[in-house]
Amino acid sequence: MNKYIGNDMQIYSVREARLMGGKADGMRILTVKNGKGLEFTVSLDRCADIAELSLKGDNFAYISPCGYVAPTFYEREGIGFLKSFTAGFITTCGLANVGNPCVDEGVEYNLHGTVSHIPCEQYSYYVENDEIHIKATVRDASLFSYKLLLEREYVCSLSENKIVLIDKIKNIGFDSAPLQVLYHCNMGYPLLSEKATLNIPSNEVAPRNEHSKEGISICKTVEEPQRNYEEMCFYHSFETDTPTVSLYNDQIKKGVEMTYSTKQLPFFTQWKMMGEGEYVMGLEPGNCNPDGRDVMRKNGTLEMLEAGTEKEHRIEFKFIG
Repeated sequence: MNKYIGNDMQIYSVREARLMGGKADGMRILTVKNGKGLEFTVSLDRCADIAELSLKGDNFAYISPCGYVAPTFYEREGIGFLKSFTAGFITTCGLANVGNPCVDEGVEYNLHGTVSHIPCEQYSYYVENDEIHIKATVRDASLFSYKLLLEREYVCSLSENKIVLIDKIKNIGFDSAPLQVLYHCNMGYPLLSEKATLNIPSNEVAPRNEHSKEGISICKTVEEPQRNYEEMCFYHSFETDTPTVSLYNDQIKKGVEMTYSTKQLPFFTQWKMMGEGEYVMGLEPGNCNPDGRDVMRKNGTLEMLEAGTEKEHRIEFKFIG
């Protein structure tokens, strides 16, 4: 009990809203503030991903030119995904495919799968033990195909600027199914600038392609925005089971630390895009690389989820400043 306030929203809050107008029209969102300066938006109609996120007024997430886009306007074909890729602080890629569009065992899969465009079926939120809990259920399933259920929970501290993401992915079908998940965490200005320091404590780094090989020596260097910059991707490996990846900007005295388990998520992709207006650093733990499900099957790294079983992923974000 706090005798100084009439309502908890003076300190912290979770507010439900719907967006109006344009391609965002009708989208359900939760806006959350924890009373310590952390504020973020959960897109309930987009896999309960986190779109906007800021700390004490400074933005941390990259928001793409298309902004908020409702699932109604999602184009599956080719790279239509990019027309509705909000990016935001977290976009969940999967669950049937991550990365390149491909054909696997005669079935076509689109860029980064479909789960990020699926509305949650159920959601709830409550405060317990000095923490805000937000829960959502997302069903990624098809007749005559895979049947996966994502149960997502965010635990946001009220005493420090920290969010823990806990995902439980269940195979609710009667056959084993491939599982591909990548957490596309997108850092943007003003957290991201040439004044920022990126720390990825990897012991090995591999370029995704020949172009990325050209920039591997400065892959962890944050450069200023450049005209006609071509994106690069790097694959990092770690000796530790629980690496902490961080980005800190001394100019604004703020940063973020991401800690996760490589036993749950053995792959880590760095997406470096230093273009003008397309200025983003993707820090992306996953159970696969973004090369497409067919490639992962061929090289023997495609994870299978047996019928009736579940897989848990946990990522902790600490916000500094």
